[in-house]
Amino acid sequence: MTEHAWVKEFPGAIVVCDPEGIILYMNDRAIKSFEKQGGKDLIGTNVLDCHPEAAREKLKGLMDRQEDNVYSIEKEGQHRLIYQTPWYQEGRYAGFVEIVFPVPAEIPHFIRKS
Repeated sequence: MTEHAWVKEFPGAIVVCDPEGIILYMNDRAIKSFEKQGGKDLIGTNVLDCHPEAAREKLKGLMDRQEDNVYSIEKEGQHRLIYQTPWYQEGRYAGFVEIVFPVPAEIPHFIRKS
């Protein structure tokens, strides 16, 4: 997978997998975030194997249906936004991407008019 320069040091964790769940790419933040689970050695393994049963089933369903999943968590006092989404290449489903980045506990929300 071709890497764009901005992705490597992006402050959020980015993990990209193929349609079967094989991890194709992890940026620097993802490698560090998943260091205890294997870090860079996770590339080439199945992302589904990195999740407990309930989460694995949910992720598998999202991948099969090619659906987005967006939610926030708090871990070790840090609020994080999780964005999981399918990615496409030349219009064909190519796999799934997870982007995790820190966010403030309270996020401003604006309504913009057209």
